[in-house]
Amino acid sequence: MKPLHAFLFLAIYASWVICKPTQEKKGRVHHNKDLSDHQHDDSKDFQYDHEAFLGKEESKTFDQLTPEESKERLGRIVEKIDKDKDSFVTHAELRDWITHTQNRYIYENVNKHYADYDQNKDDNISWEEYKKVTYGYAAGEEEFYDIQDKDTYRKMMKRDERRFKHADKDGDMIATREEFTAFLHPEEFDYMKDLVVTETLEDIDKNGDGIVDVNEYISDMYSADGDEPEPDWVKSERKQFLDFRDLNKDGKMDRTEISQWILPHDYDHSDIEAKHLIYESDKDRDEKLTKAEILDNWNMFVGSQATNYGEDLTRRHDEF
Repeated sequence: MKPLHAFLFLAIYASWVICKPTQEKKGRVHHNKDLSDHQHDDSKDFQYDHEAFLGKEESKTFDQLTPEESKERLGRIVEKIDKDKDSFVTHAELRDWITHTQNRYIYENVNKHYADYDQNKDDNISWEEYKKVTYGYAAGEEEFYDIQDKDTYRKMMKRDERRFKHADKDGDMIATREEFTAFLHPEEFDYMKDLVVTETLEDIDKNGDGIVDVNEYISDMYSADGDEPEPDWVKSERKQFLDFRDLNKDGKMDRTEISQWILPHDYDHSDIEAKHLIYESDKDRDEKLTKAEILDNWNMFVGSQATNYGEDLTRRHDEF
């Protein structure tokens, strides 16, 4: 394999691993994640709120700070949350911040590789930059002329280009860091979710009739080996298709049914937590928070050494 071909294969494979939805058993269905492993019980501690607001790893960092250091850092975070700089944190701003912290691992992954694609170092990534790095061809070159299965690779690049256009909100084919994140992780962005449905349909709909029947649904997650009988879990999936996937009972899944399958309308944890934090901190009941209101209730938002000491005392008292 030529070096370019080897790089091309590895780049495309990595792109698939990061971006491409797989069968349900390996994550085709995108559920909303809970914000913390801790029970949400403010009468005992605020660990759930801390991890929801900061993320699990950052919450551990705050637990090692003095109360003064925690409040100082919290003040700087509040300034970041207040996107429109009107000196208030609204429900929408707080919800977006919580969602962002929960998806921090995604942004860190994108940032880790961002410079590889941003070849002119302007902090944006154009389609031509992405194409050259991923596929090895610059603008004006004939793509894949020297590869045997050129049609397959061209289809893959066309699919990438369509997704890039969808992620690029202003249509200039130059992605900001946020747009590039949407390109790599479309399932995390509301405006990309219709495309996630389209790509899923294209993956599973083998006969190209625009719908998914039960055999296509099963073949997406299971390939029979000769004449062996179907395993019980496959039979169970067939029943799941008939009972829960095919909502109108016509024997097929259309776009709407596929959307409800892979993007279920779950409980919005970030939205509920934002409302909770505002309710507990909003002294004047104007349904938004000032920096002072947040700092007055700082120990609900972030932890510190003192918070941990108090919780340890409570636990020890309960043990006795």
